[in-house]
Amino acid sequence: MPLQKLLKAALASLSILLLTGAPTVSAQTLIPPGAQSTVLPNGLRVVVVPTDTKDVVALQIVMSVGSRNEVEAGKTGFAHFFEHLMFRGTDRYPSAAADALLKNAGVDSNAWTWDDQTVYHKVFLKEDLAKILDYEADRFQNLKFAKPEFQTEALAVLGEYNKNSADPTEKMFEVLQNTAYDVHTYKHTTMGFLEDIEKFPEGYEYSWQFFDRFYRPEYATLLLVGDVQPKAAFDLVAKNFGSWKKGDYVPKISAEPPQKGPREESIAWESPTLPWFMVGYKAPPFSDLEGTAALQLWESLAFSQTGALYKSLVLDEQVVDEFEPFFFLKKDSYLVGIAVRVTDPTRYDEVRREVLKTFEGLAKMEVTPARLADVKSRKRYSFLQSLDSPAATAKELAFMLSLNPQLSGIDDFYSALDEVSQEKLSEVAQQVFVPEHRTIVTLKPKENNQK
Repeated sequence: MPLQKLLKAALASLSILLLTGAPTVSAQTLIPPGAQSTVLPNGLRVVVVPTDTKDVVALQIVMSVGSRNEVEAGKTGFAHFFEHLMFRGTDRYPSAAADALLKNAGVDSNAWTWDDQTVYHKVFLKEDLAKILDYEADRFQNLKFAKPEFQTEALAVLGEYNKNSADPTEKMFEVLQNTAYDVHTYKHTTMGFLEDIEKFPEGYEYSWQFFDRFYRPEYATLLLVGDVQPKAAFDLVAKNFGSWKKGDYVPKISAEPPQKGPREESIAWESPTLPWFMVGYKAPPFSDLEGTAALQLWESLAFSQTGALYKSLVLDEQVVDEFEPFFFLKKDSYLVGIAVRVTDPTRYDEVRREVLKTFEGLAKMEVTPARLADVKSRKRYSFLQSLDSPAATAKELAFMLSLNPQLSGIDDFYSALDEVSQEKLSEVAQQVFVPEHRTIVTLKPKENNQK
């Protein structure tokens, strides 16, 4: 399942009931009780969340390294590529030995990369914590792979790109970002530009430069959730990761200039398809908590399955069968919007006008106090509901910590959400949902493609 859908699914439940073994929180904070954090002298942040889930531990190592960090021309996609390479082994733990270690311990292990982060995650038994941390510390400091292995992985990444590109929404996102941005690294997706991916086999030497720059403790947050105690866990992490040497590289990420007019691009799809369009508007960065919170509320108020637009287009008139809003949380100014597939091509223009009218009319949309309070409550309770196991809790906290490494940032965000007023909703909509900040990508079968 694509990461975007996984993140949405994690916030889908509206119930407040927490399952047995999940951490609980008070009405004043969303930070699980007992959670503690520290920073090692080398800059590594460590967060420990003890729960009463007997014997189970979830580990997430959050690297603040994603496609946003790829500032050099011709080097896009390396953050994602490196996620693959991190499973190649070390002198102490060659790949076969590492695989055997994890298999014998019954470890559930994987990773993912996005624009702002790369996250490595595992779930295992408490008795294996020491050897898992030993393994992780070794590969993050002493990774080893030969050029043939590197080139094999490069071909695997190209195959992944080609597979993703066969999905209309993946291709639309690629074109949307490339069209909407001029200089910021959000111009390319996590996969990178195709021409750069095709050159990966030639980048063996550069890969070590990438590792040396970014796989440093100051870019990392290590999160442990489950049957662990903070003091013992901190000591064990320090024992294994304390020798990890701090670096000094800081990428110069170009600020995107204000967009001054609507942009549009089209895709001529080679195979038969119903027509799609994707519209995105430049949104404030995550650090603008009030603006970000208002947009999260607008997603639920206007583009959820309880909203008027979904009811009209999907349920009543049945002219749309794919209705996919995207209001992602990003470090810098990103795009919020929606992807829509139209079931009746003769009504494509009508549907498009209705969607744009909804976005650009939000500044004047009145929301009742009861409706606004209900949506705020659902957002808060959905986060609580997602904390239903060590793995799920680690996943949710890891994502929030990738945007703000302070645990308090979670409460800061939800406090901002609670404080959003009707006036703030209108103000943010008036700033964001305007034609000059809009980018549209159309996808139609090749023979019928037109803007």
